[in-house]
Amino acid sequence: MESLPIRVLIAKPGLDGHDRGAKVVAKALRDAGMEVIYTGLRQTPEQIVETAIQEDVDVVGLSCLSGAHLTLFPRVVELLKERGAGDILVVGGGIIPPEDVPKLKKSGIAMVFGPGTPSEEIISFIMKSVGPGQSEG
Repeated sequence: MESLPIRVLIAKPGLDGHDRGAKVVAKALRDAGMEVIYTGLRQTPEQIVETAIQEDVDVVGLSCLSGAHLTLFPRVVELLKERGAGDILVVGGGIIPPEDVPKLKKSGIAMVFGPGTPSEEIISFIMKSVGPGQSEG
């Protein structure tokens, strides 16, 4: 029985228009053998959750630089739970003040990765949290 790759949705909620970091993380995860879907800029939490469910992802990675992370990230978690997809791991990144990290974790964000986080750290966290992927067959 062969394991399927971990499926990750990288999403940019809100109105910020900078996605270089999200694209770097998406490429690193892909290079690590994960299947990665990138939503593009300016997605609503509703759009992100719909895509996550349609694509049957294991992980949602949210990136926010606009300062709206305390509103947008928890809303994605809430919507996933409302849609019966609360088992999807949600991680966040971007310019997140350290004092906001505990609030995000309390709202269901499993981990927050700041600028300069080594890609290997993100990959390792996802692999340990999700496992090698679902078994095919």
